[in-house]
Amino acid sequence: MTDKKANKILIVVQARMASGRLPGKVMMTIMGKTLLALMIERLNSIGHWATVVIATSNNAEDNVIVSEAEELDVPCYRGSMNNLLDRHYQAAKRFEADVVLKIPSDCPLIDPKVIDQALDFFFANPGAYDYVSNLHPATYPDGNDVEIMTMECLERVWKEATLNLELEHTTPYIWENPQLFRISNISWETGLDYSMSHRFTIDYQEDFEFIKRVFEELYPEKEDFSCQDIIDLLNRKPEIYQINAMYAGVNWYRHHLNELKTIQPGQTKLITV
Repeated sequence: MTDKKANKILIVVQARMASGRLPGKVMMTIMGKTLLALMIERLNSIGHWATVVIATSNNAEDNVIVSEAEELDVPCYRGSMNNLLDRHYQAAKRFEADVVLKIPSDCPLIDPKVIDQALDFFFANPGAYDYVSNLHPATYPDGNDVEIMTMECLERVWKEATLNLELEHTTPYIWENPQLFRISNISWETGLDYSMSHRFTIDYQEDFEFIKRVFEELYPEKEDFSCQDIIDLLNRKPEIYQINAMYAGVNWYRHHLNELKTIQPGQTKLITV
């Protein structure tokens, strides 16, 4: 890739054992591998040259994540428990990144090709954008979240963001201040919008059961299976789709609709189960 020498790309995966809904989810295992390990495999299969770093907290309970990073031979950074913006920035600074990707650890089914498409767009428009994502607004199935920002952009956010939601979720300050940043968004090339109907992320036990079935069905034959492979599987076996369908469209936006000007009520839903 032409970006190899020109830019150091860093993929930051925020991971911690604490979770209000499903504690320790990143260390849950499928076919003898942790979800974190399976996700790192997928990130390492992208076409662009990039360094993957796991960013976890200084809390003792996250020692197990540090051990997993060592086992996977993946760099690890430890920082603030609740200020994920600071943890993200400090990790990027430590590893001297030029271009920083935010990909949440609750996206173990993320399609490597989706990441490449976002990076292709970013580098096809050199110097044009400070921030490129595929989730503002989202069209891909939930769990294919890619956010790309320049180091300069991330540093400005780190210096200026003050709200708790901005510190916890890293990038809302960018969304909410389009006058300060050059922003672009990528839509799913199918023209479809499955962001509220298909859930490939993990936050509940049913999500784990769904992800487990997907890996068991697809991974043995094709380790880097795609988003379309998952959709084809769900079309063949709709009972798998139903495992966590009750949580489709449920995301963290629902807690901040009064604070986020750029998020509409139709982009999230309340839990009804």
